[in-house]
Amino acid sequence: MKPFHWESTHGNFGDDLNLWLWDFLLPGLRDVREETLLVGVGTVLNTEILPDKGHKLVIGSGFGYGSLPDMRDTSQWDVRSVRGPLTAQKAGLPTEMGIVDPAVLVTEMPEFRAISKNGKRTFIPHWESAAAGLWPEICKTVGLSYLDPRGEAKAVIREIAASELIVAESMHGAILADAFRVPWIAVSSSRSINSFKWNDWALSLGVTYQPKHIPVSTRAEAIAKGAKFWGVGFERNKEAAAELEKQRYGENVMLADPEQTTLRVMAKQALAVPSALALWQASKAKPQLSKDSALAACKERLLNVIEGVRRDYL
Repeated sequence: MKPFHWESTHGNFGDDLNLWLWDFLLPGLRDVREETLLVGVGTVLNTEILPDKGHKLVIGSGFGYGSLPDMRDTSQWDVRSVRGPLTAQKAGLPTEMGIVDPAVLVTEMPEFRAISKNGKRTFIPHWESAAAGLWPEICKTVGLSYLDPRGEAKAVIREIAASELIVAESMHGAILADAFRVPWIAVSSSRSINSFKWNDWALSLGVTYQPKHIPVSTRAEAIAKGAKFWGVGFERNKEAAAELEKQRYGENVMLADPEQTTLRVMAKQALAVPSALALWQASKAKPQLSKDSALAACKERLLNVIEGVRRDYL
């Protein structure tokens, strides 16, 4: 059995944790049922990214993009759970099969227990914001620690667990914060953000997704997202988005901009002041955290699902 890994060129810790989480939860899985693909963490129930052929075991995946696969053929699909009630409803499954995102089980791994707190209030953006924005510089001005979601997954997760507050544009930033009992605040720099997947997870734990809006910080970010920057609206540029997709761990991308002089950098920082103010205000909002009992119940149900998989496959 092989865990499915959506390997984006930009890197995303929420996808990358599939590389090792399932080996912990189902040790020995790679030695059995070679024909089975384990479809786990991520918004990956999408015909455009999952292979057409082959047997698939679904544990906690979510829908949110593209077209939902037809999972009625039980000879090809073994669906044990999905991320939340909205995905369950969309797939025609019983609501109770929408348990929770499996990323919450990272907290069960010994290496992530007893992580010392560092006192940081941390901002973790969406990967597009990380690639095209001025958010590292903005965080310095508003007293937040900046955490790039494109970093190595375990290092990102440790920083989340060590923080005292997470301001999250990254959905898995909020999911992992909640799992580690770190209060979190949702923000969004694009009004066209996919709220379906956020609400899918939020409903599973009885929290609400009501993100604080923060403006994009650069023209490049506006182009990539199809957003407004200083009152000027931009259509989402597919070529610009594709260029961002190629940038993995490099410096911030300033698409179609001339060489960055000191004056130009100062101008960009000045233009990002509304973004800084909005992020600062958002960081002062009342944070959320699911109830201990709700999280524990969801984890227990998901662990029972995994125990059933262990009996049937291992």
